[in-house]
Amino acid sequence: MLRGSRRAARITRGWIEIAALAAAATAAVIAGGTLAAFAVARRAVTPAVRRLADTIVHAVDVPAQTITLSRTPDTVLPGRYGLFVTGTRRYLKLGAVLDDDGGRVTRKLLTQITADDRVGAAAAFSGWYFDAPEQLHVPFSEVEVPAPVGACPAWLFPAEGEARADTWAIAVHGRGTTRAEVLRAVPVFREAGVATLAISYRNDTEAPASSSGRYGLGATEWRDVDAAIAFARAQGARRIVLMGWSMGGAIALQTALQSRHADAIAGLILESPVVDWRTVLAFQARELRVPRALTHIAMRQLTLPRWSRAVRWGNAISLDDLDIVRRADELRQPILLLHSDDDGFVPSDASHALAAERPDLVTLRTYREARHTKLWNYDEARWSGEIRDWLASLGLGRS
Repeated sequence: MLRGSRRAARITRGWIEIAALAAAATAAVIAGGTLAAFAVARRAVTPAVRRLADTIVHAVDVPAQTITLSRTPDTVLPGRYGLFVTGTRRYLKLGAVLDDDGGRVTRKLLTQITADDRVGAAAAFSGWYFDAPEQLHVPFSEVEVPAPVGACPAWLFPAEGEARADTWAIAVHGRGTTRAEVLRAVPVFREAGVATLAISYRNDTEAPASSSGRYGLGATEWRDVDAAIAFARAQGARRIVLMGWSMGGAIALQTALQSRHADAIAGLILESPVVDWRTVLAFQARELRVPRALTHIAMRQLTLPRWSRAVRWGNAISLDDLDIVRRADELRQPILLLHSDDDGFVPSDASHALAAERPDLVTLRTYREARHTKLWNYDEARWSGEIRDWLASLGLGRS
């Protein structure tokens, strides 16, 4: 009996040790998964301080004024683009594709370079094209919008041929960019007789930082847009068109739903917008090969107060409140929605869903290969025409 008891005890201890190891392994997996989910959530709300290289510069031909890049879905796109590089020239404008061998793409350089210019190998492909307001060759002034976080710098472009337009477009840039992103829209608004206010907002590196220093994904930034509307109204604006790119679209939508100046908002134009953050976060997590269960954890980390403080040092974010498909019946203003079905960053699914929910308000115009926030670059004539026609249909601008 004693030997049997000792043997049973050894067997029991063995199972306890196995169970303990299994528990430790499970805990390690859970801890690792939680950290991965934490990284996904933290990435979503952390302002970018530098551009991530997504393109390799293989060669620059100074006599021919061409540049050869690695082939990506973006670098092969037709149209005009920009390229952020390291070296003496930090931003280059790119023209048409001249050669595509399946691995490398050669494009025309629209920024004049010399043999003295050094262009680094790592680069970031951009849809901005214009990176300074002077490049538009139209009048503008530097102004400051008194927002809750402090004075937010902005560029004010008057309407073409108008002493004082009563319709203003407030242009809201996307995540990880600055107001230079919205410069592409200024010419079409000017031609339509609409003034343009290109704004900055909290934590975008140009406007003051909030106490958290983190993005609210639209849940907090809308207050700075609301302040821009108040600024515009004080300058004589009677009707406001909000235009937002990517996360700027989410911000514009939150402004339309919560602004104390909602009566002045005559419409919204959204390009490649975030209409539902869950759709975007799930897509980005799949791109990073994060399991679905961990993606759910990441979203919970944004929405639960205790976790949210760890992720973004601020209040929890309600993804339900940021889901405009869910809140579609609350919308009151007409919307022009421009989205490419191959966006590659913000899926167009929620845009299609919103258009289906509110066909009375939403005019959806889809593209097939224009990628994310590059619709102007891909087809400037079509993009400008759609905005111009939509404004004219609402009596908001000249056709």
